[in-house]
Amino acid sequence: MQSVFMDGHMRRMPRAAVILPILAALALWANAAFAHGVTAGDAGYIQEIWGVNLIPFGYLGAKHMITGYDHILFLFGVVFFLYRMKAVGIYVSIFAIGHSSTMLAGVWFGWGVNAYIVDAIIGLSVVYKALDNLGAFQRWLGVQPNKKVATLVFGLFHGTGLATKLLDYDLAADGLLPNLLAFNVGVEVGQMMALFMILIVMGYWRRTSVFMQQAYTANVVMMTLGFILIGYQITGYFVA
Repeated sequence: MQSVFMDGHMRRMPRAAVILPILAALALWANAAFAHGVTAGDAGYIQEIWGVNLIPFGYLGAKHMITGYDHILFLFGVVFFLYRMKAVGIYVSIFAIGHSSTMLAGVWFGWGVNAYIVDAIIGLSVVYKALDNLGAFQRWLGVQPNKKVATLVFGLFHGTGLATKLLDYDLAADGLLPNLLAFNVGVEVGQMMALFMILIVMGYWRRTSVFMQQAYTANVVMMTLGFILIGYQITGYFVA
């Protein structure tokens, strides 16, 4: 993975307006809800159905991932400097393993976590990845944290966030396991769809002569969005 701090110095920061449309296109997946949530209509549907419903739960899982702006921002940061498809596959798989394990286990065993706290940590994952892309840890600490371990750990928190929300809707015990597996498959399908769109955008962007210049601003904007998510969730924790 490359860093925007190349050849011992930071390249000149371009106008943020060049980058904002790219990140805005990703942010448009988000709904008005400012949380790791399930829409009111979907929540009502989840609470009403009983038994095995593989297709509906698969659809809901895919919808959650495609509209999950926190997932998209983190995924965007993870693949930002990954140029080889093999590397992309490795890191996305690590994220999927973390995300899937805590989502499935959290709902199955009823591991409830405060939604505001876990969502603040998810916001922190976005900030962390942006700082990592900026080469901040290498400069500040003199060491580079293991990127794969960090991706796995934050994947665990992303899955915990979804599990916490699903637990709020008291899923029917009848057909719970197959429904959860279908939901998880849908999440992974949605993740692949989102990843495909991100890679298309990144592919065109990387061919431009100003990519390395604009990369700095893109990660600063991503870090700012992560701090906004953290601030919103912390405020919600104390106000709710």
